[in-house]
Amino acid sequence: MNIILGVSGGIAAYKSAELARAFMERGHAVQVVMTAAAEEFIQPLTFAALTGRKVITSLFGSRTSEEVLSSSVEHVRVAQEGDVLVVAPATANVLAKFAHGLADDFLSTLYLAFEGRVVLAPAMNTNMWRHAATIRNLEALRARGHTIIEPEEGMLACGTIGPGRLADVEKICDAALTAPLRDLEAETILITAGPTQEPLDPVRYISNRSSGKMGFALAAAAVARGARVILISGPVHLDTPRGAELVRVRTAVEMRDAVMKHLAESTIIVKSAAVADYHAANVSGQKLKKKAERLSLELDPTPDILAELGQKKGGRLLIGFAAETQRLLEEARRKLKSKNCDMIAANLVGQDNTGFESDENEVVLALSTGEAINIPRGSKRAVAERIFDEALRLRLALHAVR
Repeated sequence: MNIILGVSGGIAAYKSAELARAFMERGHAVQVVMTAAAEEFIQPLTFAALTGRKVITSLFGSRTSEEVLSSSVEHVRVAQEGDVLVVAPATANVLAKFAHGLADDFLSTLYLAFEGRVVLAPAMNTNMWRHAATIRNLEALRARGHTIIEPEEGMLACGTIGPGRLADVEKICDAALTAPLRDLEAETILITAGPTQEPLDPVRYISNRSSGKMGFALAAAAVARGARVILISGPVHLDTPRGAELVRVRTAVEMRDAVMKHLAESTIIVKSAAVADYHAANVSGQKLKKKAERLSLELDPTPDILAELGQKKGGRLLIGFAAETQRLLEEARRKLKSKNCDMIAANLVGQDNTGFESDENEVVLALSTGEAINIPRGSKRAVAERIFDEALRLRLALHAVR
């Protein structure tokens, strides 16, 4: 395996030498790419001696015009030759560059040209790790299917105690060399995500607090496991997982039409979108003016997409979601039966740190076999992985019965 090892500027850069040696000892070729800041902590000669290869430190490091031209396209060659890109340590700055597609040095330019697996091992000050900007950048990177090896807790170089230390070298090595699970390669998975917006007039609409994060996490997990993914999403502010086919919609009717259009090509359907239950019976063509009196609105129910899918699913696996505020399992089982689903993933909303708008979730799965499976609180990506694990197990059980 050809491993590209990116080293960015942090006190943990010296551990990257141990990581390079670990890869070499396991019989893999290593090409090291260092940022300018990394050279302030460890010399390129160290990596050259360990790997037996020239260490790349600059996008335009040559002098003659021929060498400059060669150097300017080298990032494409290196990207094409690599099987996995490992960045350890990955500083907050590098994470931000990757998340936003900035390319101002060899490593960030290489990243944009690289199409293989990406493994990122962040290391930084605790406050930087917990900052909202870093959290958002990590969300974007996870959504692209990248593996994040979260830092460990302990005493940091700055004297702070908390998360931020580079993960154990052997853990990073194992993650980089472990082949990703490809158990969904035969599947075309149709996933709905986000809210819908039902207009009242040209300015206002009815909607809900769904962020789309759960649906996008499901899409990223499915793509990483080899599936073809059709992601139908209401209005959200999230990066599309690399490899997913995104269909943007706004209203419940538009979502219903998009789902039915792609139904025939799907083998698994995951309805994680929070579709509005009602829309205005009459949408005003002009902005409704505020008056000093009560305003009443006539609302009609939106199409029940999940129920319609339950009637048309055939041999497909149908997974629905239920956002509840009480009687979680009871409501999940009621919906499972009334919508003719194979699985319902139910979660409590209205709590802090889970459900809508959160990066984490905690769900209970109600299965058509009668089982109930609790998935403990974790990142939405981790919850997504468990949902697909149980979905595949359920399908085997259903086929055995048939």
